Amino acid sequence: MSHSQSNTSTQSEGTFKVFPILTSFLIAGFIGLFSETALNMALSNLIQDFGIHETTAQWLTTGYLLTLGILVPVSGLILQWFTTRQLFVVSLVFSIIGTFIAAIAPSFGFLMVARVVQAMGTALMLPLMFNTILLIVPPHKRGKIMGLMGLVIMFAPAVGPTLSGLILESLTWHWIFWISLPFLLVALVFGIFFMQNVSTPTRPKIDILSIILSTIGFGGVVYGFSSAGEGGGWSEPVVIISIAAGVIGLIIFCLRQRTMAQPMLNLKTFKYPMFVVGLLLVLICMMVILSSMILLPLYLQTSLAMTTFAAGLLLLPGGIINGLLSPIMGSLFDRFGPKWLVIPGLALVIASLAGFYTVDLDTSSYFIVGMHILLMIGVSMIMMPAQTNGLNQLPPELYPDGTAIMNTLQQVAGAIGTAVAISILSSGVKSYMEGGADLSNPLTPLLAFTSGVQNAFLFAIIAAVVGFIVGLFVKRVKVDHPMSSS
Repeated sequence: MSHSQSNTSTQSEGTFKVFPILTSFLIAGFIGLFSETALNMALSNLIQDFGIHETTAQWLTTGYLLTLGILVPVSGLILQWFTTRQLFVVSLVFSIIGTFIAAIAPSFGFLMVARVVQAMGTALMLPLMFNTILLIVPPHKRGKIMGLMGLVIMFAPAVGPTLSGLILESLTWHWIFWISLPFLLVALVFGIFFMQNVSTPTRPKIDILSIILSTIGFGGVVYGFSSAGEGGGWSEPVVIISIAAGVIGLIIFCLRQRTMAQPMLNLKTFKYPMFVVGLLLVLICMMVILSSMILLPLYLQTSLAMTTFAAGLLLLPGGIINGLLSPIMGSLFDRFGPKWLVIPGLALVIASLAGFYTVDLDTSSYFIVGMHILLMIGVSMIMMPAQTNGLNQLPPELYPDGTAIMNTLQQVAGAIGTAVAISILSSGVKSYMEGGADLSNPLTPLLAFTSGVQNAFLFAIIAAVVGFIVGLFVKRVKVDHPMSSS
């Protein structure tokens, strides 16, 4: 495989129509990730329409995450079995079918199936996007291009709640999907005309046991943490059994990969120190972002009694600034390397989280907007530089494995971050109410909730401080494998 991948990657940049290929990915990726968070704002409408419980509705997010957690690890193998064009078309067909089923869904069961089909499309699209960039863009230009991808990956989920809030003001939740559908069709047609095959399939042997272990391992961990985050608590048997089965599955999976001549997921990527440092920074970043993304709307809607649309609008400036800064940070990474971006970025993240730790019932909207913008600037300085620098150190034959590992563990980190934040929030509310609170005061439940939010942000601060320590070890990678000659 290494020979064919290297040959492909050393072709001159002009061999590939880079701009049309990237445009195809940008459109498809944006809509895929937009629909991932857009539905969150419609959960209360869905609960009402289908007559379901909150924990059942939460499955629309959990099921999506679970599908990604199961399929993304296998993507490293899939990337080596099929051509770029085949995978691009199939991933978009899944996304289109899933979006269409969701748009016409008459019941919760239909919508649940639609979410799983949509997630199958996203699970193929994300690793394919990163792997293609690594193969068609030379290392000295990768930062800027990865920054553009960062614009999509961060901006789409950030504007999802605001746009869906706007749609829900005057239309039903079905329109979230009807509006997405034409864009996906445009991306498919665009991709059919312009997408090129950038790697030669090597079709390595498929190990069924590895796929089963990977499914149990990653699926169990994501499901366990998601179940805890849904309010079940950490002592629930389903949480303990799922996480235990997941951890055991992952240990056996890793041991098996080390003994195989052609592993499903090549763990040699962990021999490259900057890949490991980059991976850790990305995972900590994901935990901080996703825990903040769930805490802030809850705080705004509960403690400050804002509407969903107002809360979405308040978080929009940070999302837009993050999206605009991602390509700029990518260009700065190409010029100066990761260290001068990552460490100041982590300092900004810690400062903004410390600001969120001080929130109360009288905190002004301007303060929230300011702190959120600060957080998003910090994140744009960490995420793409750390990711690009880490992947740059890998030789081309490990690109599919590196992107699969990074994308999989991001889903796991997201599930863990969300679950831990929600459980700390719940226990904070409980301990406040049981700690001699004045139950006759009508504001007590809001004060208790705000106290829980503060506790959860303290967890995010600790995670960010760990990230800062890891960031001190980041060094610019000197690329000496064949790609550098392109």
